[in-house]
Amino acid sequence: MAFRLALRMLPRLIPAVLFSAVSVLALSAASAQTPVAPVNPPVAPAAPAASDPAPAAAAPAPPAADAAPGAASGTAAAPPAATPRPRRPAPPPAPRVTAISSDPQPTYAPQTVAMTQAALGRYRQIALGGGWGTLPAGARLSKGQQGPQVLALKQRLSAEGDLHLAQSPGANFDEVTAEAVRRYQRRVGLVASGVVAGATIRQLNMPVQIRIAALEKSLERLSDSRFQFGPRYVIVNIPAAAAESIEGGIVRRRHVIIVGKPEHASPMVETRLTVVNFNPTWTIPTSIIRRDIIPKMRRNPATLASMRVRMLDGRGNEVDPRSIDWSTERAVNYTLRQDPGVGNSLGRVRIDMPNREAVYMHDTPSRRLFTSDARYFSSGCVRVADVNEFVTWLLAPQGYDRARVDAEMTQTQRKDVRLTQPVPVAWVYLTGWAAPDGTVQFRDDIYGYDAPGAPPVRVVRAADRPPAEPAQIAPQVQQQPPPPANILESLFGGNRPQRHEPSADLRY
Repeated sequence: MAFRLALRMLPRLIPAVLFSAVSVLALSAASAQTPVAPVNPPVAPAAPAASDPAPAAAAPAPPAADAAPGAASGTAAAPPAATPRPRRPAPPPAPRVTAISSDPQPTYAPQTVAMTQAALGRYRQIALGGGWGTLPAGARLSKGQQGPQVLALKQRLSAEGDLHLAQSPGANFDEVTAEAVRRYQRRVGLVASGVVAGATIRQLNMPVQIRIAALEKSLERLSDSRFQFGPRYVIVNIPAAAAESIEGGIVRRRHVIIVGKPEHASPMVETRLTVVNFNPTWTIPTSIIRRDIIPKMRRNPATLASMRVRMLDGRGNEVDPRSIDWSTERAVNYTLRQDPGVGNSLGRVRIDMPNREAVYMHDTPSRRLFTSDARYFSSGCVRVADVNEFVTWLLAPQGYDRARVDAEMTQTQRKDVRLTQPVPVAWVYLTGWAAPDGTVQFRDDIYGYDAPGAPPVRVVRAADRPPAEPAQIAPQVQQQPPPPANILESLFGGNRPQRHEPSADLRY
């Protein structure tokens, strides 16, 4: 029965089987023409890892809905790029470790030499007693701590008289110890935080012999001084990078300053402040023309124009910089003068002071440098922070107040105001000295003048006046020295001594 039923269904099954076989063959042929996606597709270039911020210029891809009309519908839309992580803000600047003294006593006063000599004697006694101990370089001590390192700190502070051990016995870092630390920090020009770390430990670990050398060398440099103290005078201490306006023996104002780089050291100077130049021009020194301007003009002929610098010949006529062959050094034969105003390298004011090195005090457009701990960036001159206040103090006897000074400094034309009462000024190099009350101060030896074997540094003063011309006895006849013994010298003249002129290489 089943056999007969199968025979009866066979004619119907054969067409179905044949149709299925044909369908399978057709699908196989179509698959041969279309590539099959591999199981592991090639890896595309990796996007930045999630922990690395994407470049600032990279923008996220536009969404698919914003695709241009008419795009092929069969094209797969690119996946949107990952949203870049916001760039981390720049870390805040490191906290300042140095500070300008708030002591009303001048750095240099009539009593300074005697008081410093007395301090030198005390430090020599400390050396005879074996000096002082040191603290671990990586230590950090603050109020509330206790232990052997605190005890060592107290003994170290006691060695120079900043702490009396009877007032703070034991190994506890109490308020008395914290105040002693602040006193010490003020004496070495650091921020008076009361915390002992980094810069404070470096100063505490300075050997007593270094301190003795600072006092000895400072006294040696002062031995060349002939400074005339007056009721009003200005002191610039180069290692401290500070300027003091002194009146009646009291510091009325201390200014943060920038002094010369070690390779362009600010000289020790004794002279007088004589003229205030509002909105000064700046004549570029020959050395800077050769070192900086000529290479920049070779790279960019618009350098002088961008700096608002005019080129003048020997007669004061303006010269087109394009007429100069900058592949040579011919430019040093011309005067390059920067116009007054915003961006002038001297800022808005310069204070003249006659001296043989032709240095002076001035403003600067780069005021951010005043916030640095190490302020040794100039080519020898002194840049003054809050120069408006300094100029106001200088010109106060002539009726100037802050508002009038500010008004003068906002003008565009140069104006020179001569001080009716020139103010004595001294640029000193004191790494160790004692104040009138006996407080001993130390600053770092930024130029290496205290090093063993360093040559002595002499004071620069105002240029000597040329000798007066001898009186005429008869027309074209002048007084002559005794005739020389050498007949050739009597015929052709001997060598005349050359007068020393201020350096033409003005430093700013």
